[in-house]
Amino acid sequence: MYMMILLTRKPLSLWCLVAVLAVGCVNATAAAQTELIVATDGSAKYRTVQEAIMAVPAGSPANPVVIRIKPGRYREVIYVQREKRFFRLVGEDAARTIITFDLHANLTGQDGKPIGTFRTPTATIDADDFMAENITFENSAGPVGQALAIRVDGDRAIFRNCRFLGWQDTVFLNRGRQYFDDCYIAGHVDFIFGAATAFFERCHIHSLRDGYITAASTPYDQPFGFVFSNCRITGETPAVKTYLGRPWRMHSSVIFLNTEMSGVVRAEGWHNWNLPERERTARYAEYESRGSGANPRARVQWSRQLKRAEAKTLTPEKVLGGADGWKPRRSDRK
Repeated sequence: MYMMILLTRKPLSLWCLVAVLAVGCVNATAAAQTELIVATDGSAKYRTVQEAIMAVPAGSPANPVVIRIKPGRYREVIYVQREKRFFRLVGEDAARTIITFDLHANLTGQDGKPIGTFRTPTATIDADDFMAENITFENSAGPVGQALAIRVDGDRAIFRNCRFLGWQDTVFLNRGRQYFDDCYIAGHVDFIFGAATAFFERCHIHSLRDGYITAASTPYDQPFGFVFSNCRITGETPAVKTYLGRPWRMHSSVIFLNTEMSGVVRAEGWHNWNLPERERTARYAEYESRGSGANPRARVQWSRQLKRAEAKTLTPEKVLGGADGWKPRRSDRK
């Protein structure tokens, strides 16, 4: 190999010489290519988001893969595989950058049976250290049963200025830790659900019909499930009524902090899923809810109103920190 380098008689940078000596002939330009562009009109190299995802094996903390998505309606199912860490999907404007599909649980699969809830996501995020910004994730199937806009199984996922549109089971947070910042989430039944630990900060939660906002399945030994901080809850019409949550599993954990609740929120706040025994184990709490839907005296007796000292400790760093001390909040956020 050394002789080959000498015979080229062309000047090599020290970086290239080291790279060649270490791993052979390496395409330095390709190695540095971490920004990909997607456009539905063919003006970029990739027309679909999934094509761009498949083009790069993985990123790294120092060299993340950034996929910039031009405004458009991308009708496709996307999957970010487990090995594709440090991927960022970045749109220009969430209202005009939409990834959408319309699978739902009652569709018939190749085996002649309904495909079921967990095969319906428009987007599945299986990798750790994922980020999405300024994008809409939509399941457009409508009110026909379970139909996921997104499923997240990866740890340390961040969503900023994103929209999640669906009806039943819009956002499935199956495991890991997720941070939602300035996001919009719409649905009507269990439209934020799962066993993950997630922090929602300054998010807008919109109920389309009567139903339930959350259906957490938090494991008994997990200190936090879903925490909503400085969010607001609205309804499609004044007639809509919703519960803050119901316990999909026994130790469901959901907390609302400083959240503005319109009259869409039922006075009792929480539902026991018609399983009275879950009232003893579900971990439901609020602090300083405000608005016409905030009614602490009318809440079910098995939910809690937190004290100020308790609420003050519930920061993204506390809830999501874990063993690795993850800090998802941007430095300009307080």
